[in-house]
Amino acid sequence: MVAAMAGFAIEDMFLKSAAATLPVGEILILFGGAGMLVFAALAKSRGEQVLHVAILTPVILIRALFEVTGRLFYTLAIALTPLSNASAILQATPLVVIAGAALVFGERVGWRRWTAVFVGFVGVLVILRPGLEGFTPLTLLAVIGTLGFAGRDLATRAAPPVLSNFQLGVYGFAMMVPAGALLLALSGGAAIPDRFAAAFLACATGIGVLAYYALTRAMRTGDVSVVTPFRYTRLIFAMILGMGIFAERPDLLTIVGSVLIVASGVYALLRSRRRATESIT
Repeated sequence: MVAAMAGFAIEDMFLKSAAATLPVGEILILFGGAGMLVFAALAKSRGEQVLHVAILTPVILIRALFEVTGRLFYTLAIALTPLSNASAILQATPLVVIAGAALVFGERVGWRRWTAVFVGFVGVLVILRPGLEGFTPLTLLAVIGTLGFAGRDLATRAAPPVLSNFQLGVYGFAMMVPAGALLLALSGGAAIPDRFAAAFLACATGIGVLAYYALTRAMRTGDVSVVTPFRYTRLIFAMILGMGIFAERPDLLTIVGSVLIVASGVYALLRSRRRATESIT
């Protein structure tokens, strides 16, 4: 999960750089299509069917819908808002996943971890600062993207075991193509990528494929409530890249909100480990 979060932060950096000269819809088409081809080649190399009948199951269709929502709105967020702010809001994903794991999969989540989830959501509100002068409606793009990614992760947990991580990768990246085409049709204005934009997209694709595989592996093999708190490491990587590459300077409220989110995530992780130890002994 930590490797996946580092990869996604770097991927976001390259996509944000490409968005300086390319429409977001076109980025989704090119990035999604390239990732789909890479995962398809990996699946074929292992003798797996690229198009499996299991993709027609309700869980996979629901996963595809959440995938489109998460990718579309979060890509818009990193293109139109500071990378560190969008990544900070994205840290609500583990909170939603922990709550969803309890409600959907019946995983036991005690009152202490529910308190941590609540504190984490307070941190998100501090970053969003609704009703204050610093609030911008564009930050809601990251919120919608967060809900999409949380739904995708929960659906990944329930995906048919017959589908491999490579096959899920094919379908996940493939869904970006129609989403990008729809966005491009509404906004118009495709552009020919220059050599820098092409290089950014190529790097984002390679790193994104590795990160996507690591994320899928983590969500399918670990206890959701234990694995997901490690997603908070993405915030650290994103802030370092945002400050170092884009000269971003997170303000005090963003830092305070981020601290609340990370602290609640670490506490939830410690509680999860303690529960696991107690159940063994």
